Amino acid sequence: MSRLAVRKTYKLYIGGAFPRSESGRSYAVTSPKGDFLANASRASRKDVRDAVVAARKAFPGWSGATAYNRGQILYRIAEMLEGRRAQFAEELGGGKKAALEAVDATVDRLVWYAGWSDKIASVHGTANPVAGPYFNLSSPEPTGVVGVVAPEDPLVGLISVIAPAIVTGNTCVVIASERTPLPSITLAEVLATSDLPGGVVNVLTGHQQELAPWLAAHMDVNGLDLTGVSDADLALTCEQAAAENLKRVLRPSPDEDWRAAPALTRMTRFLETKTVWHPMGV
Repeated sequence: MSRLAVRKTYKLYIGGAFPRSESGRSYAVTSPKGDFLANASRASRKDVRDAVVAARKAFPGWSGATAYNRGQILYRIAEMLEGRRAQFAEELGGGKKAALEAVDATVDRLVWYAGWSDKIASVHGTANPVAGPYFNLSSPEPTGVVGVVAPEDPLVGLISVIAPAIVTGNTCVVIASERTPLPSITLAEVLATSDLPGGVVNVLTGHQQELAPWLAAHMDVNGLDLTGVSDADLALTCEQAAAENLKRVLRPSPDEDWRAAPALTRMTRFLETKTVWHPMGV
């Protein structure tokens, strides 16, 4: 007996839940050969606002957690991603060997950042020599809510922009790859069942041209990662909008080699340095 396949419509991931877009829109996700794969929700301006609200609400608890605890949670995400290795490889498509290697590289990247969680303050902070009977200490603190336009590399690149932002205590709103959003939503399912508090990572699927300017202009977003923006005019529009409230903007090359060894640059980009004075003997 023949039957029709039930086509899945992937939802957004906002505040630890999976709502549909408030606009009710969706778009078809196809393979490189043009075969239909699934439907993905097409987020709107209202969904961007909801995601920012969720990220801001989660920020005090996440930034206030110990660095060691944040590292443990990232390691837990790596464990769960490893457990769904075959599913991620299938969604990545292409050659099976290359897809499995991409999943393995993603797991390794998560573990690498998890290991830095309680060490970045030692490397990026310092005790400053000053005149007078004082201790002068500089220590890094998270910027706040970071808006991220994910690169077209749908897994290694995605983790490479999310992990360094959240491991240092920031929360984020991510615009997933428009052409290959399925690994992003599957990652959201992993995050939802890990120990990561709801709202720390929020994933929106849809059209980059529509969503990125609203995220850049939002006054409650403190930083902007434009790694996934390949259109020069869109990048300029976002940078101009971000200047309205002096957002920190990261705009590296969209052709970045995600398989190369990671550096500390992404972690320190969305950190602020706080300097405090303490009288000696008090």
